[in-house]
Amino acid sequence: MVITPNARFTSGMTVGSQPPLSRVGLATRLARVAGMDVAWVTDHFLSFFPQAIWDEELTWLADPDGTPHAYFDYQVLLGRLSAMSGGLRLGVGVTEPVRRHPVQLAQAFMTIAHLSKRAPILGIGAGESENTIPYGLDFSQPVSRLEDALAVIRRCFDARGPFDHDGPFFRLDGALMDLAAPPGRRPEVWVAAHGPRMLALTGRFGDGWYPTLPMTPAEYEAALGAIQSAARDAGRDPAAITPGYQHHAIVGRSQKAVRRIIDSKAVRFLTLLLPATVWSKHGAEHPFGDRFRGIVDFMPQRHAKPELDAAIARVPTELIAAESFVGTPRQVEDALAEYYDAGLRHLVLQPIGALASRRDAVYSVVSVLRIQRRLRARFAGRATTPG
Repeated sequence: MVITPNARFTSGMTVGSQPPLSRVGLATRLARVAGMDVAWVTDHFLSFFPQAIWDEELTWLADPDGTPHAYFDYQVLLGRLSAMSGGLRLGVGVTEPVRRHPVQLAQAFMTIAHLSKRAPILGIGAGESENTIPYGLDFSQPVSRLEDALAVIRRCFDARGPFDHDGPFFRLDGALMDLAAPPGRRPEVWVAAHGPRMLALTGRFGDGWYPTLPMTPAEYEAALGAIQSAARDAGRDPAAITPGYQHHAIVGRSQKAVRRIIDSKAVRFLTLLLPATVWSKHGAEHPFGDRFRGIVDFMPQRHAKPELDAAIARVPTELIAAESFVGTPRQVEDALAEYYDAGLRHLVLQPIGALASRRDAVYSVVSVLRIQRRLRARFAGRATTPG
């Protein structure tokens, strides 16, 4: 049985982590003006967009003499944004415990809790190849590492005085983390989970769930049920875990405009980053092989332009339309409404149509913000009782 969380429907906006700083600040102010609840930054060493195809043919945003791979350190950036966030919550969506020790992650978010006015969100997952392997970092057993790290982070948030931890990746002997958050601003941990083990970890350790891969409402409800079952088994309140979702939206003024955006090279490239298992649902073979796990495996600097162009050309149009939220604003809103009944309580729409053209960028960003605000108003009076 899936428990409908006793929480209001909230929405967030990804404000980015790339230069210039003024653009990140502008996006944060826009999130405030638009009435969003959370401003999410990202954590990368490099972009998923390869330098080999970073040109105006891919997207109008590309500077052929520049690089897509410049990123700010997200922890420093969150400290900066805390001064302009106002009533917004701040979160990272998401980091991992490979590049930073879990004690450092806990300390950073306790610090951000003092800098900002609301409880920050530590979004965390198992990690990706592109941010680890090229830098000589160990990316073996990522889920087991995350499980060990989550246990340490929870101890840091809960313990006072020395504590020990003897795990397969992290060992602490009389460690202390006595920095406490101000009242009402204790950081939350949201887990980017999709597979069975990750869903179980979310139930055991998470305050929220932050998936990104395509799911039908039924699949979303089933995954949430697995999380809540794991929470009950761990003696936790299933309704205390906020079910979130971050996913792509392709919004146009008309079906013709939508089709034009779908046919854009940047949108087709992003669809290329979906796992082979998603492609196979549509009877399509992924150009990178049937074991390709999507962004977890993709390393942009290891692919040449001819290979990428050929792979992008093989992206089925019907796959793009089926695996994103696609249509006019009303169509997208109605499609998303079904997820509320499946348990969704925090939504972050990524307006990927903004990559197609400058005109599409303005319409896409404004539309997704309005869709999220309308959904929040739509569900404001709905009862939240066990289902």
